[in-house]
Amino acid sequence: MTLQDIKPGEFCMIKKIKSNNLRKRIIDMGLIIGTKVYVKKTAPLGDPVEIIVRGYSLTLRKAEARTIHVERVDE
Repeated sequence: MTLQDIKPGEFCMIKKIKSNNLRKRIIDMGLIIGTKVYVKKTAPLGDPVEIIVRGYSLTLRKAEARTIHVERVDE
């Protein structure tokens, strides 16, 4: 499952980052393996996705969210 599949109000943990092109940028934003993420909201068409990670808000495009593999976790 990818970050794009997580619904608003759910938590997940990053398991893998698939994209070689975006990997460095994603890691620079604080999204590393093992990081807990809260999906705050998604736009009506699913693009962009707003998340809370490490205490700050971050917005990702749908293409970026698709490259981040996650698993759902409890709060």
